[in-house]
Amino acid sequence: MAKVEPGRYRHFKGMNILVLGVAKHSETLEDLVVYVELENEMSALWVRPAKMFLEKVEVNGKKVPRFKKVE
Repeated sequence: MAKVEPGRYRHFKGMNILVLGVAKHSETLEDLVVYVELENEMSALWVRPAKMFLEKVEVNGKKVPRFKKVE
């Protein structure tokens, strides 16, 4: 599996996020990406399984990354 690096990413729906790092689930040891939304001043920390973070989704019949690094 590809590695998720800290930095700025854009969600396929347009939201900009800042990935803080990758954490481990305490029970399963699954990699979880820890991030925060950049447009929302009140945004909490979010986590998403790395596998899901890195997957491609279909948009208008085309496969695109769910999150794309922008810096």
